[in-house]
Amino acid sequence: MDLMQAARDVWGNAYAPYSRFKVGAAIRTRSGKVYVGVNVENVAYPEGTCAEAGAIAAMCAAGETEIAEVAVIADSPEPVPCCGGCRQKLVEFGGPEVVVTMGTIDGKSRQMTLAEILPGRFDASHMDKAWDKAGEGV
Repeated sequence: MDLMQAARDVWGNAYAPYSRFKVGAAIRTRSGKVYVGVNVENVAYPEGTCAEAGAIAAMCAAGETEIAEVAVIADSPEPVPCCGGCRQKLVEFGGPEVVVTMGTIDGKSRQMTLAEILPGRFDASHMDKAWDKAGEGV
């Protein structure tokens, strides 16, 4: 399955009545399965959900936790990068080599790895010392 096409196919289902900025996302896991998501807005803006977060939730609900590839598409003049929160969510489940393809409805695209899209990523290793002090770590 073409990941960009999967993101494009779901894009139209986004619920974006306030910004009118629809986003679709597709994630391929290490098993080869594809999970999709769309942005879902809420009149109370902080309560909305990004497309990437929706795809991650679907992936986790299916019992998977390892991202192999990501595609995100929006109706924008240029490919739109993931927001900061989604970058952190993606690196929770994907290694630095995972490729993120950002695309537009009219076919423009750009690829970056998770290491490029979120340099200096925060991960569990940063918490090791805190866990050790609490007596719960290694």
